[in-house]
Amino acid sequence: MLLPYLKAFLAGGLICAAGQLLIDKTNLTPAKILSAYVVAGVILGGTGLYKPFADWAGAGATVPLLGFGSTLAQGIRSGVAERGLLGVMTGGLTAAAAGICAAVFFAGLAALLFKPREKS
Repeated sequence: MLLPYLKAFLAGGLICAAGQLLIDKTNLTPAKILSAYVVAGVILGGTGLYKPFADWAGAGATVPLLGFGSTLAQGIRSGVAERGLLGVMTGGLTAAAAGICAAVFFAGLAALLFKPREKS
C-alpha cells in the first residue's frame, strides 16, 4: 500500500537532488538547469525511454519537469499521427494544456490572495 508513495518519493527526490547538485557544483543557472530538464524529458519521452520509468515511479516521475517534457513529446507524437505536420505545433500544447492551465490559474489565485512586494 505504501510502496507507490515510496517509489514516487525516491524518484522525485533523486531528480530534485540531481538538480540541486547541478546548481551547487556547476556554474549553470537554475533557468538553464530547468530548461535542460524539460529538453531531457522531451528526448527521453520521444525515444520511449521515459515511459517505463514513469510507470514505475508514478507521480515522482510525471510531476517534475522531466515529466512535462515527456508529456510534450508524447503529445507531439500523437499530434503528428492525427494531423500530420501541423501536429508538431499543436500536439505538445494539447497534451500539456491541463497542466499549463492549472499553473496559470493557481499563479493568478496566489497573486489575488497574497500581497506581492519586492524583496528587500
